[in-house]
Amino acid sequence: MNLHGIFPPIATPFNADGEIYEAKVEHNVTKWNRTGLAGYVVCGSTGESVYLTFEEKIRLFELVAKHAATDKLLIAGTGVESVRETVMLNNRAAEMGYKAAMVRTPHYYKNLLNNSEAQKLYFRAVADQAKIPLMIYNWPQATGLDIAADAVAALSEHPNIIAIKESSGNIEKVMQMIRETKAGFQVLVGSAPTLAPSLGVGAVGAVLAYANAAPYSTIAIWEAHRQREFDAAADWQRRIARAAVLVTVKYGIPGLKYAMDLNGYYGGPVRLPLVPVGPAAKKEIEEAFADLKG
Repeated sequence: MNLHGIFPPIATPFNADGEIYEAKVEHNVTKWNRTGLAGYVVCGSTGESVYLTFEEKIRLFELVAKHAATDKLLIAGTGVESVRETVMLNNRAAEMGYKAAMVRTPHYYKNLLNNSEAQKLYFRAVADQAKIPLMIYNWPQATGLDIAADAVAALSEHPNIIAIKESSGNIEKVMQMIRETKAGFQVLVGSAPTLAPSLGVGAVGAVLAYANAAPYSTIAIWEAHRQREFDAAADWQRRIARAAVLVTVKYGIPGLKYAMDLNGYYGGPVRLPLVPVGPAAKKEIEEAFADLKG
């Protein structure tokens, strides 16, 4: 399966009552369909998946599958703490036409799971039962656990584990995984501030929260890299640097949703306990995105 290109982990639209705003799912997906995005990740961290019920996740899978263009690859964010529920989500997504599942590292019982053997057991158990192939999802800044490169190399030998989304921003680790994983295993990154250098060392694509709001600039980096126009890729990387940090590291999902609203997408409210950005943050985001349209 070819996972090359840029995938946004799509933000979940909520209405003023906190319910999934189905019309705005259609609005955003229809607008993204007109871009060169490779596909969509549904119910990833950027989609506030930890605040969604099982039923809400299934509904989002249905809605995005309904409105996505046929050339967009659909990836379901399914990772939860237990193998059992993760498998259930994987296989429901498979029934709707999703081609892969992005599964984050389990982390609640850190004292028991902060070792490679426990992590390998989890991913192998899920992969054994999943009807679609898995992409490991590693985001140690959020989970507090960092799956080791040698564990990823071992997991790459499983026939149903085909990729990793490495969101640590650690380019040396990306290089190690590219060297040590099985031929054909694909390494994608999740850090917009280090997109161009990550592609430069061999990452095949990226799953980027920032791409929700300004997909064209990330596609420009991807296309410049693909055409071996490395100076152009570096130039675009400099252009997005400030904005990417604001809507990922500094202000996170509330900042990203405001940037989406600025650029003609629907970001809308976040789900409690997250809170919207304030006036000072809005001004900072507006300035950073002034030349970065959707």
